[in-house]
Amino acid sequence: MATISTTSPRARGMTKDERFIILASSLGTVFEWYDFYLYGSLATIIGAQFFSAYPPATRDIFALLAFAAGFLVRPFGAIVFGRVGDIVGRKNTFLVTILIMGLSTFIVGLLPNAATIGIAAPMILIGLRLLQGLALGGEYGGAATYVAEHSPPGKRGYYTSFIQTTATFGLFLSLLVILFTRTILGEADFAVWGWRIPFLVSVILLGVSVVIRLKLSESPIFQKMKDEGKTSKAPLTEAFGNWGNAKIVLVALFGAVMGQGVVWYTGQFYALFFLQSILKVDGYTANLLIAWSLLVGTGFFIVFGALSDKIGRRPIILAGCLIAALTYFPIFRVISTNANPALEKAYETVKVQVVADPAKCGDLFNPVGTRVFSEPCDTARAFLASSSVKYSTVPGPAGSPVKIVVNDKDVPYTDAKAANPVITAAILAAGYPKAGDTDIVKLSNPFDIFRPQVATLIGLLSILVIFATMVYGPIAAMLVELFPTKIRYTSMSLPYHIGNGWVGGLLPATSFAIVASTGDIYSGLWYPVIFAAMTFVVGVMFLPETKNVDITKD
Repeated sequence: MATISTTSPRARGMTKDERFIILASSLGTVFEWYDFYLYGSLATIIGAQFFSAYPPATRDIFALLAFAAGFLVRPFGAIVFGRVGDIVGRKNTFLVTILIMGLSTFIVGLLPNAATIGIAAPMILIGLRLLQGLALGGEYGGAATYVAEHSPPGKRGYYTSFIQTTATFGLFLSLLVILFTRTILGEADFAVWGWRIPFLVSVILLGVSVVIRLKLSESPIFQKMKDEGKTSKAPLTEAFGNWGNAKIVLVALFGAVMGQGVVWYTGQFYALFFLQSILKVDGYTANLLIAWSLLVGTGFFIVFGALSDKIGRRPIILAGCLIAALTYFPIFRVISTNANPALEKAYETVKVQVVADPAKCGDLFNPVGTRVFSEPCDTARAFLASSSVKYSTVPGPAGSPVKIVVNDKDVPYTDAKAANPVITAAILAAGYPKAGDTDIVKLSNPFDIFRPQVATLIGLLSILVIFATMVYGPIAAMLVELFPTKIRYTSMSLPYHIGNGWVGGLLPATSFAIVASTGDIYSGLWYPVIFAAMTFVVGVMFLPETKNVDITKD
């Protein structure tokens, strides 16, 4: 790690050049995240376009797996582009990453579907997703490093916190473009061809980003090192083959980034998933609620980034992990109470049991969605889980048929692979709400937010976003400060993208798999709670404070 500086912070405002550097780095990253999130938001429609040869459930699984592929390759992008960034330079490397990301996204908008070119369509789509993930793996480290190396001492947390807003703004921008296009075209046309428009629009954003980034000069710290011939010849070996630096990489991953990743994804992605898939809030309302919470909470990235310049990065990041771990369960319960009160009431009062021979009951944990359940015990439980019904599994006599018991009343069971009207009628009669129930929160327009039910939900969702800003606002400055200049791009990028791309990115699918396997709609929260708590413990024990580090040293 670099040495401590005694230089006092500059008592001046941000210069015009510094504002341009932050704008150029942040704007390009906003557009990259916009590109990346488009696919996730439109996964169902894309599945119908490119995996149409398969049944609906299978095509959705393939679409989500293609989306996950982008997350899985991010660490490899970090290795590839991190090495290039430490040898060639920061500016040119993250100029290349945005070109790859933007062109890949634009081509998705032009790509013929499976009905037109057959199996080539999904193969090309997956290839484009892999390119997007690789590019994103190299983008963040370059942008964060570039801004930090232009920041005055004592203000790195504040300056780099603008980079931290980019993922949220990218998500927000993608939601707005999708909602606007859907509203103008209508759902039918949007599903057939209108979904391509947000992808095609990205070429305009790409052009703006490239023009702006071409005006940037190389990082002065890196340029000085390059002029003196002190750049690393083997960044990967120095970063990960040297135990002194590799140890810091591990501390950064387990003591900071891992918890940051799960808190960030819980506050923005899992919250959206929880509203739609578990609480049965319609997609329009759920997206608007998340959009409003992002609007309310995003400014706190800057607040906590600036605060970290005064009190340190470590206490804010670890406090965010600890508070999140302690409060997720009560916050999500109150979200349920307000979003779907009838479901929350039924959850507490209706007793549902699946009585079956234990030998015929398998494990429903299926995060990648590739397993097919055939045993009646498994299909019954999967059906109840997808209906957001709390159930318990009770051992029955060996060889006995599966029996569903709702409030101590036996319900005939046939086959719940797709639907079972008898079970559905029984759980509705017991108190579970049907789809479209009038008590479920619903927004009539984007500004229908002043009703107590809606305002409360926006407030709760905003708290989740604020947790994310606590852990995410100071993280870029800390990662830059942990590593020496000549291997900084490589060293910081890998733990960031493992923590975010793997641990965080797989959170929604894994958490829902936990819900399905346990019959408890809140059990999926154990995933972020455990990882956030682990990060807090490791961080308290091993993570150093970095705010006074002099990053100009080799």
